[in-house]
Amino acid sequence: MSLDKVRAYFDTVGLADRILVFDVSSATVELAAEAVHCEPCRIAKTLSFMVGDTPVLIVAAGDAKIDNPRYKAQFGTKAKMLTKDEAVSLIGHAVGGVCPFAVNDGVRVYLDESLRRFETVFPAAGSSNSAIELSMDELERYSNAAAWIDVCKGWRDSEQ
Repeated sequence: MSLDKVRAYFDTVGLADRILVFDVSSATVELAAEAVHCEPCRIAKTLSFMVGDTPVLIVAAGDAKIDNPRYKAQFGTKAKMLTKDEAVSLIGHAVGGVCPFAVNDGVRVYLDESLRRFETVFPAAGSSNSAIELSMDELERYSNAAAWIDVCKGWRDSEQ
């Protein structure tokens, strides 16, 4: 179970006790926001893509959407999200619980600039009913992010 993998990972860094497990689903941004009692924009959703032969995760704010021209400029290809089956086999987590922690070898993780406006955010913790509250420094450190990128739209005031 992915939640167990994530819990074991966070146990090695002393943060397993910060994982929140809910009696309700947190599989979507809206459901997660209800479960943790925060604004949907503070949910750090993890989107899974394939770039060439490399599975890629992009962690973005709950109110952000992939901007295709920015994505193509960053990765040199069109955005192609993984299917549910591909997410499980390539990333190691099922859709609804995909997170940037305890992922399969070879997965590259990127953090989108849309997250930087928050002190803390709530990414999933490997299941469709879990989350963990992390600061930006913690998210960067524990996700082993390759880089901060700017590939999303819809979250800047000027884009509303």
